[in-house]
Amino acid sequence: MFGWFSAKWAWLLAKGTRQGVIWATMIYLVGALNDVVAKLLGSRLHWIEIAFFRFLFSTVVVLIIIAIGRRNLFRSSIHYLHIARGILGAIALGACCLSVNVMPLAENTTILFSEALFMIPLSAHFLKEKISPLSLVATIIGLCGLIIMFRPRTDNINLLAIIPTIAAFLFAIMNIIIKKMIDMKENTLTMLFYFGIYTTILSGIIVPFYWTTPNAEEVLYISILGIGANVIQLFIFLAYRATTASTISPVRYIELPFAILFGFIFFDQIPKYTALIGAGLIIIGTIISSFCGRQRS
Repeated sequence: MFGWFSAKWAWLLAKGTRQGVIWATMIYLVGALNDVVAKLLGSRLHWIEIAFFRFLFSTVVVLIIIAIGRRNLFRSSIHYLHIARGILGAIALGACCLSVNVMPLAENTTILFSEALFMIPLSAHFLKEKISPLSLVATIIGLCGLIIMFRPRTDNINLLAIIPTIAAFLFAIMNIIIKKMIDMKENTLTMLFYFGIYTTILSGIIVPFYWTTPNAEEVLYISILGIGANVIQLFIFLAYRATTASTISPVRYIELPFAILFGFIFFDQIPKYTALIGAGLIIIGTIISSFCGRQRS
């Protein structure tokens, strides 16, 4: 029975555009669901505690996988990059845990799309990639959308949008680091392990000051959040193994419909018109930037 099941679904692990798109879709579906879980936890637990448990549980899962495989994956010659990624990740994911609890899901998701816009100047500086005129136009369009998300011409300026904007910028820097680590042939599980360890330690230093003992239901949610964080990273690796980054990139916008749907179902949230306009400009800017990246590759 299990042999038939594995044979039937083995094609998912093969290389191909269809497989890559499926794995990419799963990345953003699980990501949107994780945001829902984090927001549910945020009704009673502090966002720092949520971030800590997310890091802790994801680290435990990686350790179990390493133990089952019986492989020594703890050695690394680039600890400085692991530490840098851990510090940035702790701040960025902590900011995400905060922003998802203080902003509508759709707005938070849209602003995080700006990560691709920040990648353009960062890639030019750190990876020495040339910025084309079209890339510059893409950045300007996307940043205009980001400004609209702040609602600067209204009495109710959305200063909370600063939080996911900072997270998006830090995620872009982390992507540069990940690219360097992959180029240096670092093992995937080693990257997951040290990211989990360093983020857990950093958040663990702060969490005692904001501690609330979780109840049984919250422990279940925390477990789901931690496992979901590793599932997302697994899907990322599977997607990039199956097809090219330029093929996967446009799929990320499916996360916005997921966020709108889940925000409405679980929290009765309906996006404001300014959020939709800003989302449209950010998406246009990131699509153009993705096109420019495809042209360079």
